[in-house]
Amino acid sequence: MNHATDLATDLYPTELRHRYRMGFTVGEHSAGHMRRILRIFLTRWELDHLTDAAELALTELVANVVRHVPGRSCTVLILREPHALRVEVADEVPGPLYAKAAEPLAEGGRGLALVEAVTDRWGVEPSAGGKTVWFECDNPPTETHRPEPTSRNRSRPEPTPPDQQEVRLPYPHIAQA
Repeated sequence: MNHATDLATDLYPTELRHRYRMGFTVGEHSAGHMRRILRIFLTRWELDHLTDAAELALTELVANVVRHVPGRSCTVLILREPHALRVEVADEVPGPLYAKAAEPLAEGGRGLALVEAVTDRWGVEPSAGGKTVWFECDNPPTETHRPEPTSRNRSRPEPTPPDQQEVRLPYPHIAQA
């Protein structure tokens, strides 16, 4: 069991209020578990509107670890920042990564292009023992806004008086008697 499961109860450890970090050895089905953990935090932080983009991007980063990291170990950080969600996946394989255009019939090679497409920012930070690939999804501050028009406050056009209403016949070629 990890700390993410504590969020489903009334127990909410202080260290999980704005961040979650855990080391994993990932496999073919790990992305689903990672998405579930991410979804728990986004719901708790009231950032549900970022779920689709963040889940897709995290899935791609975990898939890269599964495909390219010997031993498949990584550390995932989910961080709630004041105006953004930041997710990091760190591994022990050094080297840069680039979003590239895949060949039309290639089965892979689109992951980082997808991350770039669905997030607001992404990047790679080299470290002494490998690299950290990260992305951010913006969560702009809520502004004071006017309420959406409702049936009570929506401006409606004045009704047309009956003597000025146009009568349309279903068969215009038949003259009115």
